[in-house]
Amino acid sequence: MEKFTLINKTRSRIKVFEPFEESSKNPSMVNAILISYGCVLKRSSKPVLKGSRVESIEEARQEYKKLLEEGWEKTYRFNSFF
Repeated sequence: MEKFTLINKTRSRIKVFEPFEESSKNPSMVNAILISYGCVLKRSSKPVLKGSRVESIEEARQEYKKLLEEGWEKTYRFNSFF
C-alpha cells in the first residue's frame, strides 16, 4: 500500500494517508491508516503538519472519498517532504 496526499481547492490544507504499521505485529499486515493533516503557508515551502490520527482502513476510505467529492485533489508535490 502506498502513501496518498490530498490538497484542498484553495491549496491551503493537505492530508496524507499512509499505512500504519504497528512494530509489535507482522509488518507486512496493515490494519490501519495514519492520516496526517496540516497547512500550506507558501507554495514554495514545506507544509506545516498540525497533527495525525490512526483510523481503520474502512473509515479512512470513507474520509478519502468524501474529500474527493468536496473537490480535494491528489498531489505528489509534497511527497518529498514526508
